[in-house]
Amino acid sequence: METLIQTNLDICKIRSIDSIWGKLDLETRIQYFWLGCKPYHSVWTLQKQLHAKRVAGEIPDVVLMLEHDHVYTFGKNSNKNHLLDSKPKKTEVVQIDRGGEVTYHGPGQLVCYPIFDLHNYQMSISWYMRSLEKVIMQYLINNGIAAEQKPGLTGVWVSDEKICAMGVRLSRWVTMHGFALNVNPDIRYFDGMIPCGIFEYGITSLNALGIEVSMLKLAGEIMKNINKIFIESEI
Repeated sequence: METLIQTNLDICKIRSIDSIWGKLDLETRIQYFWLGCKPYHSVWTLQKQLHAKRVAGEIPDVVLMLEHDHVYTFGKNSNKNHLLDSKPKKTEVVQIDRGGEVTYHGPGQLVCYPIFDLHNYQMSISWYMRSLEKVIMQYLINNGIAAEQKPGLTGVWVSDEKICAMGVRLSRWVTMHGFALNVNPDIRYFDGMIPCGIFEYGITSLNALGIEVSMLKLAGEIMKNINKIFIESEI
């Protein structure tokens, strides 16, 4: 079995998904894992397994950090017409169990899936979503980017362009799915859909805003912000 590599960011870097098992420590409040670039289905299966174990109290809170292979995902009640014929051919399309409309994931995005038991925080979906948005906004503000929330919409925005999409699922107050922060994605894939079903706004990325950062360094910064907003704010 492959061993986990502890990085200087306190994120466990793994190549094989199966190597996560046996490395989950109940003494740790939140554990972070970097998975690299992985297909959607294998990570979705892992999320469901982790969720069941978190509900049973067998593992701590977990955050999976990764990039995905190119994929479009539909939320439970999404409008299939929001995926356009102009999308790149042979791109995988997956119907999943989160809320929200069609979303794209692919290389050049930092995807984060927190598996959190909200009994230990606040039992409020709106609080949880706003907290995730603050994680991203804090990173952007620290890098000189004026980021904002839009009333009635999820995600993080820079003016009228979305830089981070969000969609979650809760069962027994334990979370799944999460957010995708655009770092340097292939914009052609966004042209193949109406992102999150929103017609009037566009898409941007860290690279388009002049921020160049490696995925692992970015993951480390996001980890710090998650700890600050979800743990240090309690102190």
